[in-house]
Amino acid sequence: MNQNPPLQPPIYTRETECQDCSKCVRYCPVKAIKVADGQARIVPERCVACGTCVRVCPANAKRVRDDLDQTKRLLDSGARVFVSLAPSFVSEFPDIPTTHIIAALHKLGFSGASETALGAQEVSALVAAELAKGENRLYLSSACPAAVTYIQKYLPDLSNSITTVLSPLLSHCTMLREHFGADIRIVFIGPCGAKKNEGDRHPELLDTVITFADLRQWLDDEKIDLATLTPGADDTFVPEASQEGALYPVEGGMIETVRMQGGGDNARCITVAGINGIRHVLSGFKPKSLPQPLFMELLACRGGCINGPCAQLREGNLDQWQEVIARTEVPAAPIHRIPRNDIIETITEQPLQMAHYSENEIREALRLIDKEKLEDELNCGGCGYETCRDFAEAILSGHAEASMCLSYLRRQAQRKANALLHCIPSAIVLVDKDLRVLDCNRQFAELFSEDLVEAYDLRPGLKGAVLEHILAFPQLFKHVLDSGATLQHDALHVEDRIFQVNIFPIEPGQVTGGVICDITAHEMPREMIAKRAREVIHKNLKTVQEIACKLGENMADTEILLRSLAEGFSPVKSVDDDYDKDR
Repeated sequence: MNQNPPLQPPIYTRETECQDCSKCVRYCPVKAIKVADGQARIVPERCVACGTCVRVCPANAKRVRDDLDQTKRLLDSGARVFVSLAPSFVSEFPDIPTTHIIAALHKLGFSGASETALGAQEVSALVAAELAKGENRLYLSSACPAAVTYIQKYLPDLSNSITTVLSPLLSHCTMLREHFGADIRIVFIGPCGAKKNEGDRHPELLDTVITFADLRQWLDDEKIDLATLTPGADDTFVPEASQEGALYPVEGGMIETVRMQGGGDNARCITVAGINGIRHVLSGFKPKSLPQPLFMELLACRGGCINGPCAQLREGNLDQWQEVIARTEVPAAPIHRIPRNDIIETITEQPLQMAHYSENEIREALRLIDKEKLEDELNCGGCGYETCRDFAEAILSGHAEASMCLSYLRRQAQRKANALLHCIPSAIVLVDKDLRVLDCNRQFAELFSEDLVEAYDLRPGLKGAVLEHILAFPQLFKHVLDSGATLQHDALHVEDRIFQVNIFPIEPGQVTGGVICDITAHEMPREMIAKRAREVIHKNLKTVQEIACKLGENMADTEILLRSLAEGFSPVKSVDDDYDKDR
């Protein structure tokens, strides 16, 4: 049996996948997340393995430790390996007959499949016997490992209120080893990552833990179709099927089984689900004498184990609850189970060593995020922490970065934008879809009129001003808003001025920006030169044409003159000459 400590905690971060969204920080009920360089990493000593971060992480960067390969090695070792199957399998595989699931487990190589609910029944019997003693005190259930870890770490003063009984899973492992031999190997399959903590703490009882998601992947890899399997006579639960213990995966299920055994008759029993709910109910409570026994069924997952972090997401919690109830076989006669004395465990406190900071230190951390005054502390929760002071303490402890504060980031971005907007020498204006000014710099006001400058001094940024009342080409901004394409004019002539204009979309269809420069002073000399050049060219062309015309006339006169002269000087031909020539 592997006694070595695990290389990974039950829940961990795959850092290459983390997308710097901090959603895990916002949802983690104990803030067991450390953000450094934009990467959100789990802090194992703070984590209770509730799996909330696994469920909410949009990038799948938060993972449950994969023990599937270790499980396969157990099967390959030749040892007899049994499955402890969580009772929530009914909700996980609602349309699959139980015998088909057992047949599939046998096909994977397991020697037998048994229900964790058998251990749950023994836990309820022991708790019922404790409550029957009538001691007027607080009893906290030990069934949910994440809830137990939370009490140990964050409410350590209540650790001695946890019932002194192993969890249903570990109780079931004890039963299986008693029935089939101490040398067997046991694998738990269920919707919970916190069960891996139980296996890590008790390797003598539980060998490995895989999730329903792991099982589905394994079946796909082996090309085993649950729906088409043909179960045999041996495809049944061993050593027997469960009864009332099958109610455990829903809220209140444990209390129901305790009452079936007469343990809740004289006790007040309530269910509290969710780590935040447990904190809300028990924080600040001091163990003391109560008017009657008070038993609290604590569950880390709202709705119960059917909503575990590694369960398949489904709509309709009521349908899942009914599936569990419908499958449970509750005896008609009262149940009288004899409590076992070999499933006893005392839970001890494991308080975290939390740093405490002075008021001056907290104020200094708040200043890092521009929280100078009490009214600056918005307590918006955008960073993931309940209050700005909690966030400041997280910064001091090294678990958070100033950049996680959204209002701080917004102000920083605004400052940078303002610095650029007001320091650039060009005129800059931002307008909305209605062509109203969102912001502009002073240079923009100076570009058009002294009245606009006065208005700017009274209302910096000219927010809300109508663009068409300021400049003569608002249609260009409208075109960019409609088309989403950048528009550029190197020389836009407006009356007696020339502008260089660049208009670009910022939020397509919503916000457009424009950079405008008056280049009249630079362009006018060029325009004048171009005009003068055109005039000279025109004059030259005219002169050439005139010259050409004169040359044409002169050439014609010259030709006539020369022909006349040539004919005048030619000798007179006689008839004899023509005769001689013909001969």
